Amino acid sequence: MSKKKLLGSQVKQLLSGVSDHGNAHLLEVETDLAQTTILLGEAIEKLGVSFMALHSAISSEQEEINLIISSGGVADDSVLRLKAIQEDIATHISSAVTSLQFQDLTSQLISRTLQRCEGLREVLGTLGVVGNDMQHDGETDELTALLRETTLRLEKQSADLKNLLRKAVHQKHMDSGDIELF
Repeated sequence: MSKKKLLGSQVKQLLSGVSDHGNAHLLEVETDLAQTTILLGEAIEKLGVSFMALHSAISSEQEEINLIISSGGVADDSVLRLKAIQEDIATHISSAVTSLQFQDLTSQLISRTLQRCEGLREVLGTLGVVGNDMQHDGETDELTALLRETTLRLEKQSADLKNLLRKAVHQKHMDSGDIELF
């Protein structure tokens, strides 16, 4: 086999291999992300139910404490301490419920990552098509032109994906107001 034919065969094998292996890895990434989304959703749902039950129990306890206080059998300094504790508990519960928004932020990130995987799959598909269409015995000039054309197609696909997903992260912390990640 001549050097030209060998080069064409090796480039074809490389492009097809990158496409095949890349797609296999992307499938695993997408499966892991889907599983993560399900687990995260279930965990957040259970946390939400637990926090709401905790809030309900504390509210019931508070009603009982208020009855005891209204009966006049508790010292004024104890009443003040109980009220401070009540406010502290309410603040912590509110903070915990707000933190459950983490699931929404994470879901947005996972969705964005899946979009990136799809874009990468398209790029790998382009490599696979080029690899399959390439002639084993093509001339070096033909090979060079095909690789140049492929590079331009890949750059366009990459730029299109980047423009689709280019959005700034506006929120740096969970407790700093409205959450607008993208």
